[in-house]
Amino acid sequence: MKKGFEPVSPALAHGAYLSLGPKSVLMGILNVTPDSFSDGGKFIDAEQAATHVKAMIAQGASIIDVGGESTRPGADPVDGETERARVLPIIEALARNRETLISVDTYRAKTAAAAVEAGAHIVNDIWGCQREPDIAGVAADTGAGLIIMNNRRDRSVMDDLLDDAIAFFEKSLVIATNAGVKESQIILDPGFGFSDTTDDDLPLLGGLERLHELGYPLLVGTSRKRFLGKITGRDPSERGVATAATSVVARMKGATVFRVHDIAHNRDALAVADALIEQGLK
Repeated sequence: MKKGFEPVSPALAHGAYLSLGPKSVLMGILNVTPDSFSDGGKFIDAEQAATHVKAMIAQGASIIDVGGESTRPGADPVDGETERARVLPIIEALARNRETLISVDTYRAKTAAAAVEAGAHIVNDIWGCQREPDIAGVAADTGAGLIIMNNRRDRSVMDDLLDDAIAFFEKSLVIATNAGVKESQIILDPGFGFSDTTDDDLPLLGGLERLHELGYPLLVGTSRKRFLGKITGRDPSERGVATAATSVVARMKGATVFRVHDIAHNRDALAVADALIEQGLK
């Protein structure tokens, strides 16, 4: 069976599992920040956040990814205490309702540990365990799923972006393995938008299937990214259709989890891709 479409079940915290492969999985983005690039400030209020989460779940999101620090280029950093004050009440509320799997978008080990204790199932690290390697120990100790993202910011990058991504992941995987993280806990994210230029993203999408060499499920997060604005000329909030187009391309190349703002657009687009894939698997 073609890589990316075979059934796999990454292990998550609190005894949960994620069914991947034959069907696309949607991860809804919940930024509880004042300055995220397309929805900053909209969901800081707990009631607004809860309403938005319910809408995303109703539209087809299986995972909610909660982030307390903007990762847009040029964003002001926040301290860990501020990040935790933003995300932990939301995660606790989601965990009480038990309607969805919960991911915490953080590179800080202390935030990750507190989030999993509060009910998160997955740790989503934009620095691939390389900013704070202890975050891998959190995943190992708690059994949380671990999303390792390739980040090309503030470092030298190889001419071949896929070679570069593979080299970055190999370093991250050594950190994770040495910490005791099991292979079944890991998902890889190629890191769309996490570069000092918009020129990296199309080549990365075009060669995405090469990342299957590493043997892990792939998460793709192209949602509303700068390169889509460069292509379409549209503002971030108007890039839902372009995002869905890239999701379909990535799905046909074997990606299985899609981190997006616009759930409905991507659900419908990926349903078509999944139907086509299903025909090919029969």
